[in-house]
Parts: sequence; C-alpha cells; structure tokens
Amino acid sequence: MSKPLSDHDRKKQISVRGLAGVENVADLKTNFNRHLHFTLVKDRNVSTKRDYYFALAHTVRDHLVGRWIRTQQSYYEKDPKRVYYISLEFYMGRTLQNTMVNLALENACDEATYQLGLDMEELQEMEEDAGLGNGGLGRLAACFLDSMASLGLAAYGYGIRYEFGIFNQKISNGWQVEEADDWLRYGNPWEKARPEYMRPVHFYGRTEHHPDGVKWVDTQVVLALPYDTPVPGYRNNIVNTMRLWSAKAPCEFNLKDFNVGGYIQAVLDRNLAENISRVLYPNDNFFEGKELRLKQEYFVVAATLQDIIRRFKASKFGSRDIVRTDFSTLPDKVAIQLNDTHPALAIPELMRVLVDEEKLPWEKAWDICVRTCAYTNHTVLPEALERWPIDLFQTLLPRHLEIIYEINRRHMERVASLYPGDMDRLRRMSLIEEGGQKRVNMAHLCIVGAHAVNGVARIHSDILKATVFKDFYEMDPHKFQNKTNGITPRRWLVMCNPGLAEVIAEKIGEDFIRDLDQLQKLRDFVNDEAFIRDIAKVKQENKLKFAVHLEEHYKVKINPNSMFDIQVKRIHEYKRQLLNCLHIITFYNRIKKEPNKQWTPRTIMIGGKAAPGYHTAKMIIRLITAIGEVVNNDPVVGDRLKVIFLENYRVTLAEKAIPAADLSEQISTAGTEASGTGNMKFMLNGALTIGTMDGANVEMAEEAGEENFFIFGMRVEDVEAMDVKGYNASEYYNRIPELKQAIDQIAGGFFSPKQPDLFKDIVNMLMHHDRFKVFADYEDYIKCQEKVSALYKKPKEWTKKVILNIAGSGKFSSDRTISQYAREIWGVEPTLEKLAAPDDIK
Repeated sequence: MSKPLSDHDRKKQISVRGLAGVENVADLKTNFNRHLHFTLVKDRNVSTKRDYYFALAHTVRDHLVGRWIRTQQSYYEKDPKRVYYISLEFYMGRTLQNTMVNLALENACDEATYQLGLDMEELQEMEEDAGLGNGGLGRLAACFLDSMASLGLAAYGYGIRYEFGIFNQKISNGWQVEEADDWLRYGNPWEKARPEYMRPVHFYGRTEHHPDGVKWVDTQVVLALPYDTPVPGYRNNIVNTMRLWSAKAPCEFNLKDFNVGGYIQAVLDRNLAENISRVLYPNDNFFEGKELRLKQEYFVVAATLQDIIRRFKASKFGSRDIVRTDFSTLPDKVAIQLNDTHPALAIPELMRVLVDEEKLPWEKAWDICVRTCAYTNHTVLPEALERWPIDLFQTLLPRHLEIIYEINRRHMERVASLYPGDMDRLRRMSLIEEGGQKRVNMAHLCIVGAHAVNGVARIHSDILKATVFKDFYEMDPHKFQNKTNGITPRRWLVMCNPGLAEVIAEKIGEDFIRDLDQLQKLRDFVNDEAFIRDIAKVKQENKLKFAVHLEEHYKVKINPNSMFDIQVKRIHEYKRQLLNCLHIITFYNRIKKEPNKQWTPRTIMIGGKAAPGYHTAKMIIRLITAIGEVVNNDPVVGDRLKVIFLENYRVTLAEKAIPAADLSEQISTAGTEASGTGNMKFMLNGALTIGTMDGANVEMAEEAGEENFFIFGMRVEDVEAMDVKGYNASEYYNRIPELKQAIDQIAGGFFSPKQPDLFKDIVNMLMHHDRFKVFADYEDYIKCQEKVSALYKKPKEWTKKVILNIAGSGKFSSDRTISQYAREIWGVEPTLEKLAAPDDIK
C-alpha cells in the first residue's frame, strides 16, 4: 500500500490553518525551550516525548491565558446576562490541537516543532483524552462550549472533575474488558485549580422549622474544589471557562475520633467524602439509582449555585463585595440550562437558597426559579428516566424532599383546578410516583420548575409532546420547544479532516468555518469534474491513512478500495448493532454461495463501549468479534469482506475513523434515538448515510434530499401500529430464508464452534422479547444495502451524492443550535465580534 501524504507535508499547503509567521515560529521555539527547561523541573538530563508534549501544551496555553483574563474582565465590565450550562458529563477528548486551530497557531507550532526536530503529530498522540462522558450527551456539551465561546456568549460549563473517566475498553478473547481510565496520571496542563473559590456542600442531617424559617442542621460537609479549563472561541480572542468540581474532605473531617484513638481510621475515612468525584458512572441511556450517583448530582448543583449567586451578587468589575441584593433581577442576569435530568436538583436547591437563606417568600422565589431554569430532554426510553426513591432522598437531602413535596402540592392544586375531577391525570402528572416504592420523577420536576423544555431533534420534540409529556404539553404548551442538536465544525471538520476543509475553502473561501450554512454554495459544483475528483481524492487519502492505523493495531490487511462501512456509538439494543450483524452474515453467506460474482467489497467496522453491567450489550460485542473471526479467516471471501471491531472507541478514535468512512450506519428503531450527533459528523465528512427515519436523520435527509440518503425501515407510526397489533419475530424468521439461515448459524454455534450455545441469550431475545423489532426491518435493510453496493460501483455518482450531503450539512452546526438556545430560551444575543488580542491592547 502506498504511504499517504504525511500530515506535516499536507499542512504546509493548507491555508485554513492560519499562516506560520516567522516571528511567531521563533517565539514559539523560545517559549517551548523555556517550558522544557524551567516549567518541567526534572532530575535528569534526558527529555521524554511526554516532556515535549507538556512543553508544547504550556507554550500554547500561554497564548490562551491573556485572552482568558481579558475575556473574564470584559464580562465584569459589561455585566452581560450569563449562561450556565450544567452537565454531569463533558466529553472533551484532547485539547491541544483544538486550541491551536481556534487560535490560528497550528501551522506556526508545526513549523516550530519541525525546526526543533520533533513531530507534532507524535506529540499530540501523547495527550490523554478527557473522557468525562459516555457518548452523545457529554460530547454535545463539549460542542456547545466551543460554540458558546465562538458566538461571544458569557457562558460557563459546570460539571464534575472525575478522577476516572469512561473506562478504557480492551478486547480480550473477543470479550470486552474494562480498565480504569487514569487520565490525570501525568497531570493535566489545561486545568487551573482555584482553591480560593472552594465551596461547602452539605449532605444528610435533618430540618428544623422555626418561626423565622427552616434550618438544615447536623449535616456532613464535603468541600467542592473548582478546576478551571479555558474554552477558546474560533479566532475571536474570547476564552470562556469550563469549571469542574472536585470533592475534598474538610480538615476537621471526623478527626474528633482522634480522642478515642480512631485517628488513622478518621484520616482514611476522608476518602468517603472524596469518592464523590472519583468516577464517572458508565451508563448511557440507563438510570442506576445509587446513593453515590445522587450525591454526585447534588454535589455539582450545590457548588455551582453557590458560584452563580456569588457572581450575581458581586458582578461589578474589581468587586468581590455584594453589590446586588435584589434577587428579582436574577432571571435577567442568569440563565441555567439543565443538560438532561441529572442536574434537576438545581430547582429545589435554588428554592432552598432563595427561601431559607435569602428569606424570599415562596411565590417570588418560585417565579425567579422558573424564569431562570430551562431543561433539555435527551431520551424517551423509560429505563433512562430518573426516578429516585423517596427514602434515599429523606436520608441524603431531607430539606430538598420537603421542598419537592411543596412544589408538588402547589402543582397538583393547579392541575386539579384546570382539570377538576380528573384523578388519573393528577396521578400521571405528580412529581411523586406512588405504588410500591414512592419515587421522585425528576423529569416532571424539571418540566414544572423550568420555563422552557426542549427535545433535541424535531421528531423527538414531537414525540415528547405527543406521548411522554403529553399531559404537561396540554397544560403548558408555551414551554415546549425543539432545538435540533449540532456539532462544532472546528473539531469535526477543520481539525479532524484538514484535507476536506482545504478543498472546500478553495471553492467557497474560509467563512464557512464560522457560518456552516455557506456549505450550500457547494451545490454549484456538484457537476464540476475537478471538484468531484478532489473530494474523492481526499476521501481516499483519509482511508489510506486509517487503513495504515488499522493494520498497525489489528493486524488485519485492509483493502483500501473497499467501502468503509462504519457504525460507531455506544452498544445498545436500541441502536441495533444486531441488525448490522445480520447484514454481515447475509453478505458473507451470499459470497460463499456465489464466490465468482462481482461483489462490492466492504470493510465493516463496528465500535463502541457496553456499560459494564449490561449483559446483552457485552454479548453483542462478543458476537461481532466472533463473526469477524470467521469472516476474516475465510479464504473464499478474501478481501471482499472484512469485519473489524474498533476497540476503545472514543473522541480521538472518532477523529480518525469518521473522515475515512464511506457509509454511516444510523439504524435505530424509529422513535428511539432522540437525535444522534455521530450521524452529523459522518455527513459533514463526506460519508453517505444508511438510516431509519429517526432522530436527526429525518432533518438530515430533508437538507441533503431524500434521494441522496439511503432510507429504510419502519417510520414512527409503523412502529406504533406494530405495538398495538403485536410484534411476532417468528413470522419473519419463518418467512425470510436468509434471515432464518443467519439466526440458525448464530444459534447453532457456526460462529462459536467451541461453545455452540454461546449466543443462545441473544437468539432468545431476538426471537421472543425484542423491544426494538430487529427482524421487522431486516428485509428492507438488506435491500437498501444492495442499493448502497450498486451505487458504490459508480464512483462519480457516489461522490456527487457526497457533495450534496456536505452541502446540506450546514444546519447541523452547533453554532446554529446555540444561536437558537440563546435567542429563544436564554434571552441573549450571539455576536461574531472579536475581542482585541492581548498584545493589541495598549
């Protein structure tokens, strides 16, 4: 295989990266050496590759700091309305290259490291991913931070500084094995501890009701220590802040036990407090009702609200004193966005602060609370909705339970007055679910306590209004909105696919990077032979590069001319990796049956992590690896079909895989995927989509033209109709011979000869209790895949559809999403104005 153009050589030709000025390069080299020798104090004379990475990171960070300080000063001077995005997950990935792109430093850094005899790509590989998220929800939060800074919003991301992020996935004998992600092991050059803003967070205790109000007493205190990470906007000199809280035990923690000789134990017990920020819960779309998780949710909310109120009270340049005491202006100065229900406790906590501490009357406090808070819903799957047991609340947060009861009492009064005598509606709309164990329904709390509720794709928002939150929509239709998700084009095009960004820039200029709608101009070049060639060439280079990576890591010889067919996302039944498996087996059987036919060769890649406690998901991974073992070693098949499980899928691997993809698999059962954002990344990077009409796929097909999409399967209404009449898997199994053959092979041990019944659980699930109706869409999926294969044989026609997909992907920029949140929920206006650079300020 011919080696693809190295990134260093390619970057030399690329304008969208910003020019490498001679003075710039000289300064960078000087600063690099200064950091290498003075910042990174070492007791040896030899520098390692990691030392070089840290020196480069510190050199780049120096360019951020002045801008960061200047941005925060400007917020204190202008006192704009501030946006607080609270999320239990921020899936940031790596920071170095993204920062260089946003500050227009990449070419200069590349040249400087080159002159120093170093390879910048090698240094970038030293950086650990900040994997503080599970999947779409956490990565969305990261894209939103980039867009909020690029659009000049005074915005802050608030979350938890997990010591261990999403586990590292190893595949051992075909099985997923989890390893702890010790991402802070070597330190993190991008964060700054801010101990001066440490805040106490209270747990347990009891409440005392006095004539002058309620006191929450006898609590256990944990300290929240903030770490700040700069978030640079795209070339506008604005640097916002992501503040993540770390749990610390207070000095006096249990040391009273010292008197009775329990000193050692008391010091060891400090860990119990600090466990709160130890590890990210690795569940995606699944609620796990553990006390530690509820502690995490309250911890981030309590610390963040103290910060918000401190800043609100003292928001005057140079002032730490209280300058505001009138809370009626809070909603004019503060917008709080709850990223799913995980930070729902912000609502009762804000009420507690306003009523108990600031002594506001309930009605006034409630009006302020509702006008300040807004809620984004991310899922309709019932197992994902948070419903916390009352007794856990009573123990951990007794005051908040009282407040929730009072919110519910008033809410129920309003429902009863609007719908007199409708007891069933009262039951359905209560914040407290009765029956068996009483629970607090956190989504209901969010809807009642917020002024805006949004879904994350048009079809998802419609489903919320029509089903899950129907009663609430009927009562308060004005609250419900849609905000279709987006991705940042900086990371997901300019950074991860410089070749494509350059080809686009040559045709339409560089403004598309901050106004992605400009990609529509590419429609004019859909018949331009040279442009078609250039787009195809970039894809081929990306495939060659990824093939080299795969061969190094998986020891499988890849045919770079095969179609790269990729499905990467969390492993979950609703995402239907099993449907993909059935296609692989069917395609394999067809090749075996007619080995001399001209098949369109495919390399099918599936990647994603399974939650450690999710048995079916782990079995799905084992099935994929088992199919791969058979297919990849069959000489009859050769290089016409290869199956690879992409190990340890994460942001950094996505940045390599997505630019190389020809086909993007977005095949969830209609009505189950709220939006998807991987689908948008593939579209922007020139892959065609095979997908159901689910989530944002619907809007993507609309933008690109349905004829440029491979749509198959049931629509939402078909799924609903099937739910009414009943889904019978054996009907399909008995009617479709190729499906029967595939299932019989899985069941009979064809893919697991040493353990013939290894996959009996999967077969049993598919045949008897498959909520996601895999067989119902099988036939249409296979036919649709045949169309994909036929088109791939016509490279020019394929590439034309690719161009129309890229041209239609402008809507799916997170800049558009954030502009809509800003104007329609937060009441702030985005701006493309630049701040003066620090060295421009006289």
